Amino acid sequence: MKRLLIAAALAVAAPLAAVAEDVAAPLTTIESLDVPRYMGRWHEIARYPNRFQKQCVGESSADYQLLADNTVRVTNRCRLADGRMNEAIGQARQLGGPASPKLEVRFAPAWLSFLPLVWGDYWVVEIDDDYQWVVVSEPSRRFLWVLARKPALDARTEAGIRARLVARGFDPDRLVSGRQDDGG
Repeated sequence: MKRLLIAAALAVAAPLAAVAEDVAAPLTTIESLDVPRYMGRWHEIARYPNRFQKQCVGESSADYQLLADNTVRVTNRCRLADGRMNEAIGQARQLGGPASPKLEVRFAPAWLSFLPLVWGDYWVVEIDDDYQWVVVSEPSRRFLWVLARKPALDARTEAGIRARLVARGFDPDRLVSGRQDDGG
């Protein structure tokens, strides 16, 4: 009877252990972020599909502007199927010290900013030494963006990013192109 119970326990535990091995390690960020250097325009190279960009068909970009209160004005734009540009304006704030690569962003009205649920994590998990491309996600890896200063990345750089995404626990096959009609 004891052997039967041990066998049953192992039969239950083995699949649970396999599931535990599939869970990715906690997401790590870069060591520090130079926020003023990060400001400016970034073009979306690729992203995980998400509900708030569902209508975007191309020319997706984000503009970041540092404000006097050390928050960041975020202006996201994308081309819609009918040719019009969609624009969403939000605010980002840095978590931790002045070099922290962890930010939060919100696109809800300012009067709702006291609610934690309107803020989303925006973690810089990889960035080029020259701040020419960046990978942004959040702790659960549900969202992912690859952004660049130019509308396209060279094939070697993009392949390297995709390989490192796998090592970080992301599925690069889920990425959709942020097709840039102005050069990418």
